[in-house]
Amino acid sequence: MKQLPPLNDTIVIAVSRLVDDAQQKPSREPSHSDIEFCVTKCKLQAGDPKFQGQLVGKAKRVRGILNWAIDGPFDNGREFVVQLLCMIRGCGGFRPESPNYAGADAIADLLGAMRSEGFLLTTDGELHPAVLEPLSGAELTEALEGYVRRAQRCAEDAALIIGTGKDLLEATAAHVLRELWNDQNPPHNFPTLLGQAFTALGLKTTVDSPSQGEPPQCRLQRALYQAACAVNTLRNKEGVGHGHPWLPSVGVDEARHATQLMVVVSDLLLRGLKQKR
Repeated sequence: MKQLPPLNDTIVIAVSRLVDDAQQKPSREPSHSDIEFCVTKCKLQAGDPKFQGQLVGKAKRVRGILNWAIDGPFDNGREFVVQLLCMIRGCGGFRPESPNYAGADAIADLLGAMRSEGFLLTTDGELHPAVLEPLSGAELTEALEGYVRRAQRCAEDAALIIGTGKDLLEATAAHVLRELWNDQNPPHNFPTLLGQAFTALGLKTTVDSPSQGEPPQCRLQRALYQAACAVNTLRNKEGVGHGHPWLPSVGVDEARHATQLMVVVSDLLLRGLKQKR
């Protein structure tokens, strides 16, 4: 499954800054013609100010295209970010010695915007989903929160593969155990893993019998734990990482609902972890 980058207002501004050469003479590449190539390839002509006859600079043009895509063909906008970054990289926009260098501040701003959404932009312009193994502590929490935000906006990223071969909820539960119990070898069995993460955060699972007078939140916690375990049974264990993430019997709507449930429980765990710190 192709992993497209995130797209939000902060990223729109940061990406447009990479092509902003209004104060430079001569102008930097990529040129307007190069941007038009990306626009056409991603089928975003309807949102391009230049195609509407407006005379605008490159930064304003890119900003207009992406703002239009956020409220319209969202995936096309995400693909446009990929294509434009490839174009900028090919023109030397990430090399300080190049006349087309986009600037350290502009690159740093985009790097930070992407990182907060679970994507890594290297200093030489390579963009890819964050690999979580080298991260720990607050950095890992931030990366996982980025995946939660991505999944909330883009349910089609159903697999949520994050470099470790595990899905979002497994990675989040394991992170909770490492942070709170210093467990460097979390259990591989999903119900056990998730149950221990719930316990570490003081949340109820189906193992905990209801008690008289307990708050209604406890019933919701048990239900979420049980639902998450049910979602796990829908996953195609052989397919995760290099094939379809769901069993063949799982339809598109069911996969979307399952993904959304994974996100809800992951968000519950991450918020609980931050409260514990």
